[in-house]
Amino acid sequence: MTAPKHVAVIMDGNGRWAQQRLMPRIEGHRRGISALRTLVETARRLEIASLSVFAFSSENWRRPADEVDGLMRFFVSGLRKEAVPLRDAGVRLHVVGDRSVFSADLNAAIDEAEAVGASAEGMHFNLCLNYGGRWDIVQAARALQLEGREITLEAVGERLCMPWSGPVDLMIRTGGEQRISNFILWQAAYAELWFTDLLWPDFKAEDLKAALDWFEGRERRFGMTSAQVQG
Repeated sequence: MTAPKHVAVIMDGNGRWAQQRLMPRIEGHRRGISALRTLVETARRLEIASLSVFAFSSENWRRPADEVDGLMRFFVSGLRKEAVPLRDAGVRLHVVGDRSVFSADLNAAIDEAEAVGASAEGMHFNLCLNYGGRWDIVQAARALQLEGREITLEAVGERLCMPWSGPVDLMIRTGGEQRISNFILWQAAYAELWFTDLLWPDFKAEDLKAALDWFEGRERRFGMTSAQVQG
């Protein structure tokens, strides 16, 4: 079994991690940044071609206003701080999602970070902000309609937000929940799903390796029989 080319991660449990320690929820997100940095470094070291993370969903606007405001500040500062280190590590950053509602400051930080890393060729890192799988499919269909193109499986795939990454091979979710919560729906049609009770700030390099080891033991049949795959 080959290693996954595209790994997607739902980073769940930051708020609960903080609450268990009698801290404000935003502190859990702050600690989660460190776990994200470790994830990216480990994925790059293990030569994963594409890594996608669910940093802020289209539904997360329903969170308390102070938590959302804090997250937006983290995104701005994090993008500006990490752009050069990512590029130097061979990681090309893509911020994926509906940016129309972001502040001018956040949009500028996104543009700057993506420009800095445009020449990196080692790994695609898709940071999904204000993203939803349903939205992704709808925006792809609308683009095809405006172009006057027929809506086919291949055409939709070309117009989704991350055509450079292809289908998701392995999707990881922390936090104990066992659902994909509207993340990369189309691309994850045949993804292997790995769930853990670990809250996101506690996710370490060895946990990613455990998920990859589990993936290697899976038989991926894509509609075929086991005999066909093994034959």
